[in-house]
Amino acid sequence: MIVYNDVKGQFVYDVKNKCIADKIYDAVRAKGLDAGCDSEYLSWQNSMQFMSDIIDTPDIDNDVRICIEYNIPLTSKRVDFIIAGADESGKDNVVIVELKQWQKAEIVADDMHYSVRTWVANEKRIVCHPSYQAYSYSCFLKNFSETIYDEGINLFPCAYLHNYQDQYSSVLSDPIYDDWTKEAPFFIESESKKFSEFIKKYISKKSAKGDLLYMIDHGRLRPTKALQDSLASMVKGNKEFMLLDEQAICYDMCLKTMAQCIKDQQKRTIIIQGGPGTGKSVLAINLLMAFINQKFNASYVTKNSAPREAFKKLLARKDVREVVNIEPLFRSPFGLSRCANNAYDCLIVDESHRLVRQMYRDFTGENQVKECIASSLLSIFLLDEDQAVTTKDIGSVEEIEYWCRKLKSRLIMSEETKLVSQFRCNGSDAYIQFIDEALQRKPETVHIDLEELNYDFQIFDDPCQMRDELRKINELHNKARMVAGYCYNWDVSKGRGPYDIYLPNDFRAKWNLKDDKIWAINPKSFEEVGCIHTAQGLEFDYVGVLIGKDLTYNTQTGKIETHKEAISLDDKSSGIRLASTSAEDARRLILNTYKTLLTRGQKGCYVYCEDEGLREHFKRMMGGA
Repeated sequence: MIVYNDVKGQFVYDVKNKCIADKIYDAVRAKGLDAGCDSEYLSWQNSMQFMSDIIDTPDIDNDVRICIEYNIPLTSKRVDFIIAGADESGKDNVVIVELKQWQKAEIVADDMHYSVRTWVANEKRIVCHPSYQAYSYSCFLKNFSETIYDEGINLFPCAYLHNYQDQYSSVLSDPIYDDWTKEAPFFIESESKKFSEFIKKYISKKSAKGDLLYMIDHGRLRPTKALQDSLASMVKGNKEFMLLDEQAICYDMCLKTMAQCIKDQQKRTIIIQGGPGTGKSVLAINLLMAFINQKFNASYVTKNSAPREAFKKLLARKDVREVVNIEPLFRSPFGLSRCANNAYDCLIVDESHRLVRQMYRDFTGENQVKECIASSLLSIFLLDEDQAVTTKDIGSVEEIEYWCRKLKSRLIMSEETKLVSQFRCNGSDAYIQFIDEALQRKPETVHIDLEELNYDFQIFDDPCQMRDELRKINELHNKARMVAGYCYNWDVSKGRGPYDIYLPNDFRAKWNLKDDKIWAINPKSFEEVGCIHTAQGLEFDYVGVLIGKDLTYNTQTGKIETHKEAISLDDKSSGIRLASTSAEDARRLILNTYKTLLTRGQKGCYVYCEDEGLREHFKRMMGGA
């Protein structure tokens, strides 16, 4: 979406007459965008003056096009400044500029190649490297704009930090950022002349085709052949994404339904249900690849970022540039409310039991189930109602059915859309039944003798011993992690102490890093404990589960008991502790949380329970093993 779009001559005039910020503000509001706060207004006043000085030269014709705050389609991302035109030889080019008012920055860590630390809004924060930002924007446009691909328009991303001091230049040019700075060079305060030469190299006159920005903005969005080829090479030979049994049947059904939707333009919704480890996410990724290869505008959606980040890394196989290419294919449901009806051909909504109503500054949002269906011709929900873990989680068959009726989307749900084969926990459906039985989740359960299963399930009396055993396993393949429920405080982030979790025998641990989006596969993250939001949707070879005081066993009654008052006061996400949460709802969510955590392990699950009665109960359930 174009916000401010005019010729260079008018832009320079608007800056000199000090009306540029007002024009941008009015345009932003007219487009209904969430922008235009005081800090943004000031940044427009300041930064546009610098950009005017850079391009106000006779070497650049007055009729080249200038675009400010270009809203990238289907996202909430906005490009600060774009210059479109042609070079001396007549080649059509677009220069993408990420503008920053920083004066200095710091390296966060040697293994954080995307991020820097700097002062933003009167606070020191970890943010993206500006060259990475500019490069990622250009990748999205190059991979999804048919106009750019078909017309052979070249994109040249860069960043301009017009206040940045020379002595800190080495931070942004550190070798850990080479992948981005080589593709999108940055220019600082003392390099204005160099920056001007960079622009003049690619833009000197108007394009013979006219307004390139208008053509791009009004062109069709669909994956280009370059992106299709890239994805095909990623999935080829990647055994983690092989389809088995009813996964393949669901896959065929979804492809057939997509073809029907395209043919008759009738909205359809498919609900695919399956318990933990039944391969919902593997099916989702395969569907994404298939739809992209067929040039459909599709995206994989999850509320939690952890599955998205893990799948991007797994597909790209450590190639950071490939991660940037496929970034737009993985999105959050937040912001879908701003998408037009059927803006997507297909949305594949994994972990859809975690969808919520409006929250997290998604000001135009109302209900994420509604918005997924509204913004997509075909919506595919992958669902396990037993994995809803907060009072805000609304994703359910009933909720999806309701919005299908409201939005006139034909619902498809049958025995063929249920996944039952177990691909986790060593392929044992019996282990899932054992967990249900041990947690007394259902009134009638079939007794399972765990000794007969080829699955390494152990109860530890000492949390330190459990961690030591998991650490040995993790040293082999980096596929073991510790997780916990909502019982433990966030002391580190609150500045109250060096650790968050304190258990007997001097066990000390922190919650997973606040800024670590790839905790599940980061080799340095083993010593940290993951929460349900980090672990849900992921799997490991071995998982170690810390069960807190919210789950106990009453030796007098022989019953599992849940205690919402044991949930940490720092927990602001689950809603379990709230006075308005009934004991029944609290019990369901606490049991769902621990079932989810206890089924993350592919080969084994190690458990430490704070409640001794619960430890002994588990041991008895194991048949004395």
